[in-house]
Amino acid sequence: MQKRTGTFQTLAIGLTGAIIGSFSMMVYASSHFANVAGPGNTPPLANAAPLEYSSGGDDQQRIINAVRRVEPSVVALNVTVNGTQVIPADPFAQFFFGQPGQPRSVPFHAQASGSGFVFERDGDSGFIVTNAHVVNPPQAQATVSKIEVVFANGDRRPGTVFAANLGADLALVKVDGYAKMPPPIPVGDSDKLQAGQWAIAIGEPFELKQTVTVGVVSGFNRDETIGNDNGGAQEFKGLLQTSAPINPGNSGGPLIDMAGDLIGVNQSTANPQAGAQGIGFAIPANVMKTTVALLEKTPGVHQGTNMGYIGAALQTVTPDLQVQLNYHGKGAAVAQVVSGSPADQAGLQPGDVILKINDKDVNSADDAVSIIKNTKPGDVLNLQVWSAGIKRLVSIKTGERPADIGATVPQQEPNDSQP
Repeated sequence: MQKRTGTFQTLAIGLTGAIIGSFSMMVYASSHFANVAGPGNTPPLANAAPLEYSSGGDDQQRIINAVRRVEPSVVALNVTVNGTQVIPADPFAQFFFGQPGQPRSVPFHAQASGSGFVFERDGDSGFIVTNAHVVNPPQAQATVSKIEVVFANGDRRPGTVFAANLGADLALVKVDGYAKMPPPIPVGDSDKLQAGQWAIAIGEPFELKQTVTVGVVSGFNRDETIGNDNGGAQEFKGLLQTSAPINPGNSGGPLIDMAGDLIGVNQSTANPQAGAQGIGFAIPANVMKTTVALLEKTPGVHQGTNMGYIGAALQTVTPDLQVQLNYHGKGAAVAQVVSGSPADQAGLQPGDVILKINDKDVNSADDAVSIIKNTKPGDVLNLQVWSAGIKRLVSIKTGERPADIGATVPQQEPNDSQP
């Protein structure tokens, strides 16, 4: 599993009120996937004037020119989050006080940061593009109360989330009343990229103002499942792979070429704990353009996965499961049903086995998940289900697959799937 590069996952959260006993502190990654860009509240100092691109000179000078051209338009995003945290019961309460302890909800206050860049300017207003996980808390009971946009010249201005697409992990932050709004970063054509060409990442990793890292474009169309410190996981398709180092705090920052044109939005890295090195991921610039064009027309927060969802954890039927269920055959067993989900409303129950979906045979959980995910939200699926020795038909109207699948249904077994 890959990890996001935002500070939402790496920040320590201060809890108000007296807390008895030990408990886990919330971690709020600066770009929400583990390894998503990290915390930072120090404003960047660089304020170089944009330079005209020149194809002359060696590669080093071209990289320097590209960075100088783009740096004024790169921003830090300081995010303040408020919410509540459940504190487990104190295991020593009964020993000391003669009665068992009780879990308590206490307020928490967190600060995190990520990166972004000026995408559009209209007078003294403008749009900042960043990752959705930078400005959308992973915690169910948390809300962003304040976004501070820190410009390269040190100016700080309030920002608001104009729109966000959680499935695409992109968001637009609006800034008003700032006469010195930097120019937008020019957007390149990510479809014309070639493996091995230079790639430059700029952002705010670990509170290190306007850090520049250099690598190459390593690969294309990567499909990755990216986890976060909140126990969730999100699937992404068509990501751009780069060897330019991306660290917590880089999330939402630009990945540019040697002309200073945007080729991607830095998002995540492969999990270093699994031994991965030099494997970073970015959302291609062409995907960003398409998504942002829709966000400008549809303010608000959207799931944006555009994939079908029924709300059931499925497990491939194994010989052991056949014995437990007293069922002999193949299929996808229902391990868990989310309350209120389409599967729940249709009467699907744990222990049922899905045999067919829309007359297509289901031999494994992966078969079922693939069919469901490739269904558009709102479409109807006709399932043939084995239930306690009886075959029955179940019709389910699909919902939209949540962006964070881990927050929807916890895994039961290593081979579980969650449509």
